[in-house]
Amino acid sequence: MKLMRHGPQGQEKPGLVDAQGALRDLSAHVADISSATLHPDTLARLAAIDPATLPVLPADTRLGACVGQVGNVVAIGLNYADHAAEAGLKPPGQPIVFNKHNGAISGPFDDVLLPPGSEKMDWEVELGIVVGRRAWHVSEEDALQYVAGFCLVNDVSERAYQMEYEGQWTKGKSYPTHCPIGPWLVTPDEIADVQAIDLWLDVNGQRRQSGNTRTMIFGVAHIVSYLSRFMALQPGDVIPTGTPPGVGMGFKPPVYLKAGDVMELDGGVLGRQRQRVVAV
Repeated sequence: MKLMRHGPQGQEKPGLVDAQGALRDLSAHVADISSATLHPDTLARLAAIDPATLPVLPADTRLGACVGQVGNVVAIGLNYADHAAEAGLKPPGQPIVFNKHNGAISGPFDDVLLPPGSEKMDWEVELGIVVGRRAWHVSEEDALQYVAGFCLVNDVSERAYQMEYEGQWTKGKSYPTHCPIGPWLVTPDEIADVQAIDLWLDVNGQRRQSGNTRTMIFGVAHIVSYLSRFMALQPGDVIPTGTPPGVGMGFKPPVYLKAGDVMELDGGVLGRQRQRVVAV
């Protein structure tokens, strides 16, 4: 299935995408696409619904983040060796873990806000993991059983806040609108190989990032198992898994986002996003 959320910001309702690409409303069956919906039993019940019985939504319906009421955004940094190289950093021996505040989450086509005085706001196209069941001390062999699905994430980053201010990366990752998620939450049965997904991102029509999840240093199963050693992952948690090369800070000289810029990013079966940068 491809699940999604639609409607005005803060009032999103559940939906799905049928085989023809039409948006359909799921409100009669579940309250939202959130932690309670992501249990395997509930997903199986939704998968058994004939999409033709669901109301069709207008094609221009606003899409929100594909998961609602997200408790945690636990992200992985420097997870592509070539991205680490462009950042001038050594590839990690273990996953680098940081948090994005859940207040950063926004819809896949919503504007992205440029913080006042920001001169180093950057883009990062990523595969996102959505947790479906509480995962605590799970083995790598069993890890995928705890995954409800996958989504596209733009891990927007203010590099000065991230790299030049003292403390953790979280400050540079958590500004409102700096975590567009979606458009779809794609269940694993729709994806032949999650470690073979093409990812790309354009800025103002110019290709900046191009990569594939096969070059991730740490794969999906390893990431879920690893994180579950240190925390009990909860249903609805989102895990951005790192970005391929081509981020703005990797250019010489660096290239950063400014008001009016447009980002477009794509993850194949995961769908496509588009955001305009707007100054606060």
